[in-house]
Amino acid sequence: MVSTHALEAQNTGRQYLTDITPERSPNQSLVPLTAKVNDRDHLEIGGYDVTDLVQQFGSPLYILDEASLRTACRQYRDAFKRYYPGESQVLYASKAWNCLAVCAIVTQEELGIDVATGGELFTALQAGANPRKIYLHGNNKSLSELKFAVESGCTIVVDNRLEIETLASLKTDSCIQIMMRITPGLDCHTHEYIRTGHIDSKFGFDPNQVEEVFKFISQYPSLSLVGLHAHIGSQIFELQAHQDLGGVMVQWLNKATQHGFTIKEINVGGGLGIRYNEGDDPPSIDEWVKTVCDGLIQACQAANIPLPKVLAEPGRSLIGSSCVTAYTVGSKKTIPGIRTYLSVDGGMSDNPRPITYQSICRAIVANRMSEPMTETVTIAGKHCESGDILIKDATLPPTQPGDTLVVMATGAYNYSMSSNYNRLARPAAVLVGNSNAALILQRETYEDLIRYDRLPAHLK
Repeated sequence: MVSTHALEAQNTGRQYLTDITPERSPNQSLVPLTAKVNDRDHLEIGGYDVTDLVQQFGSPLYILDEASLRTACRQYRDAFKRYYPGESQVLYASKAWNCLAVCAIVTQEELGIDVATGGELFTALQAGANPRKIYLHGNNKSLSELKFAVESGCTIVVDNRLEIETLASLKTDSCIQIMMRITPGLDCHTHEYIRTGHIDSKFGFDPNQVEEVFKFISQYPSLSLVGLHAHIGSQIFELQAHQDLGGVMVQWLNKATQHGFTIKEINVGGGLGIRYNEGDDPPSIDEWVKTVCDGLIQACQAANIPLPKVLAEPGRSLIGSSCVTAYTVGSKKTIPGIRTYLSVDGGMSDNPRPITYQSICRAIVANRMSEPMTETVTIAGKHCESGDILIKDATLPPTQPGDTLVVMATGAYNYSMSSNYNRLARPAAVLVGNSNAALILQRETYEDLIRYDRLPAHLK
């Protein structure tokens, strides 16, 4: 039976809010968990009217809902405690969005942090993260990054022989903790740019070379191999590959044992997808964790070995749906019989996912939540690029210049992949919740854009 509320919401912006329930996994919702329509018929997130936030902080504006992010952290953390009898540690894959505030929140929620560069490592440390819960990834870590990681005391996930040799050459008073990343050879249905588990990947050691690499590592007593790592990709809806990964990891664990290593940790990566549009139906956080745990437990039982500490690295499924981006509507161009372009004050510089991954997302007009969506428009960014299209054929209510358009599920890989193309300043970001709207990323200025420019003397 369809509720009266759901019927009233059909074909309006309200329809995107009808699936929010206390039982809902954040990654299965198109909007943050606190989203609602207020008495002004405006979208509200974290207790704040989105149009008021735009008036206060400007646009484009990233709006991060603290409650949604913390809920996702707790669902991951609690699910591992529920389904895995051994030790577990959830890490936030901070490449999704690495900034001081986000790193501080996940640290407060007892998560560790997965970093991919020295810059991400520095940010995590400055946010108060425990270095013993930080893991450094990357397929081409520089010497300075490796030194920084060793000095900070974090674990380094080695990806190639050069890294092993470089780490072994560093002078240190204690053993350097490393994990070994192995390409698992498991493929999954996702965009080719974000698949990392198949053999033809720039990441990790080839599985056919695993034993040879174990012998190589054993030559260096200053390196302590504490764990094995694998990651099969990103924005994944299928569970079978995650189920199978446990068996693959245990096979490698046994081989490591045969070479004299004591493997304490198994890192199964992340990859759980989120809902970007109505057709997306990702598993819940609970389902994903249960699948991962069941696969690893069964594999360990079959091999008659004790359970290792399990680590996981969710990123997108923690923060993707926790954030939206608010734009101000500008000009409209109608080409009779072909298309209507609706322009906004941002685009590919603040949301590069559509042009990079051909991703499909959804938008609503925050100040017209109950108005029927009777127009089909293509939402265009303001950059000098024909491909700067955020959404093709979006269904919206009739809009006016100055309306607030909101693109949903923009927490992952939006700010972190943003640019200054056409010398647009990067947007501000605000954290909402707990009766507070706090700026966590300041909007760049024109002065910021030329801060690192240098004009040679002969050009002055």
